[in-house]
Amino acid sequence: MRSVTNTRVLGVAVAAVVAIVGLTGCTTQSTNPVEPSVPVQPSASSSAPPAAPQLQLGGTAEDNLPYFTAVVSALLSAEPDASGRDIVDHLAQSGFDKSSMELTADTTAVGLEADNLQFSVRMNGGCLIGQEGNVGLHTVTAPLLATGTCLVGNTRAIDW
Repeated sequence: MRSVTNTRVLGVAVAAVVAIVGLTGCTTQSTNPVEPSVPVQPSASSSAPPAAPQLQLGGTAEDNLPYFTAVVSALLSAEPDASGRDIVDHLAQSGFDKSSMELTADTTAVGLEADNLQFSVRMNGGCLIGQEGNVGLHTVTAPLLATGTCLVGNTRAIDW
């Protein structure tokens, strides 16, 4: 009799385990997070393209550096061999004051093409300075020199 009772207990225990395992498979378990009931919209600032820099005549050199860089970059993208005169003319056409500009020579003292051109615009007590040539384009801001100019050394006359 004892073996029949143990068999029944064992049978009930196995049936209970099978029922629990079977029911566990019937529950819904999601590995995906719950979706929000309200759709999420991206913010306007993340979907809108950044605004193009603009000339700020009353602004500092630092304020105008993005515009200065964009103007010269656009010219050099269209005309990789632009001369110093081309750069000055393009800056003037873009709103910078030609009388506030300085420019180094396109050629060396022995008539060779200069490796780099430097150009600048004095603006509200500061300087926008650019260098273009074998090092690519680099632009920075700097304070005015004690001479009231932006570039050190000989510069060429901007008389056109």
